[in-house]
Amino acid sequence: MLPQIPEFQNEDEEREFWATHDSSEYLDWSQAQRVVFPNLKPTTRAISLRLPESMLDELRALANQRDVPYQSLIKIFLRERIDMEYGKGLAISERRPTYKTGES
Repeated sequence: MLPQIPEFQNEDEEREFWATHDSSEYLDWSQAQRVVFPNLKPTTRAISLRLPESMLDELRALANQRDVPYQSLIKIFLRERIDMEYGKGLAISERRPTYKTGES
C-alpha cells in the first residue's frame, strides 16, 4: 500500500515536499490516465516589436481582407513560419531570417 500524500498549507510547502520526494513512492503511475484540458489558453506575454510603417500598413490591409485583427494575423504568420522551419528540421543556428530592416 502506498503512503498517503500529505495535505499542504500552500504551494511553497508542496513544492518543497516534491523537491525532496519521489512521486513513484506515493502514486501508482501504471494506473495514470492521460487528461486533456481543451479550454486552457496558453499563457501570453506582451512584447514590443518595431516594424516599418509600410509593413504594418500591409499587415493591416491583409488582416482587413481576412476580417481578423492584424495582431492575430501576425501570430498566424509567425506560427506558420515556425512550423515550416521546424518541419525542415533546421537547427536554430542554421535558420536565417528572410526579412531584415534597418531597425531592431
